[in-house]
Amino acid sequence: MDRVIVYDGECSFCSGVVKFIRRHDRRGIFTYIPLQNEEAKSILRVAGLPVSENGTVVYKRADKHYLRSSAALHILKDLGGLWRILFIFIVVPPFIRDGVYRFIARNRHRLAGLLDCFPELLTEFF
Repeated sequence: MDRVIVYDGECSFCSGVVKFIRRHDRRGIFTYIPLQNEEAKSILRVAGLPVSENGTVVYKRADKHYLRSSAALHILKDLGGLWRILFIFIVVPPFIRDGVYRFIARNRHRLAGLLDCFPELLTEFF
């Protein structure tokens, strides 16, 4: 497992994002592990996060661990195609990127509810 995405498997927004990645992962390069899995807890420990963490995506690529916005941007880069263009946002200082990430993470359950209200958006983008 060279490229592992650890995500909150109990969050419908997070699961929707994983669906999106799976749909666009034409090369099948990613492995997906919900935070609730024992293997995920091991990855969290190595990444320096508490095993109780549930608001942070972790992207493990080889021996490197990316967190929060860095994880999202590296995933998009590795996804390839036009998605890799978004990697340009890596130049934005992490405290700004992670601030936006934390805002989305705090509101992810509401965002999932919003997507439930507009199922056409869900099918269009995820």
